[in-house]
Amino acid sequence: MHEEFIPEEKTVNAEFYKGVLDRLLKPIQRVCPAAFRSRDFFLLHDNAPAHKVASVCQFLTPKKLQPFITPIISRFISARLLSAPQVKVLHFADVAEIQEAITDELKKVQKEEFLAAFQKMHDHAKACIYANGAYFEF
Repeated sequence: MHEEFIPEEKTVNAEFYKGVLDRLLKPIQRVCPAAFRSRDFFLLHDNAPAHKVASVCQFLTPKKLQPFITPIISRFISARLLSAPQVKVLHFADVAEIQEAITDELKKVQKEEFLAAFQKMHDHAKACIYANGAYFEF
């Protein structure tokens, strides 16, 4: 999992996000060259505006990367982080302390928790397909 904190006072726009993607893709290419060449990985995106703009799509297309857009993982990680005792602290001394608490919690997420989140995402995607665009609750 790639984790990167946004600098204070920084707005996430398409240009910033393309930089994040570039910083993400370089280590994948270095550490897992076979997976990188075969594109045996995928990017999970939520519906954030910077993820959906044309220039980000144009950045990913020549790299033959198709993001998988889902809010499920974001909700899972958010719920996991917000329920963590270290993160429930009401006051942090500074941004660095917040980042440290969140990073520590991300490192604690077990493989099984991620697998369960991916299974929920798969089940949700199937329900969307079966509903053929009709409203449903999940």
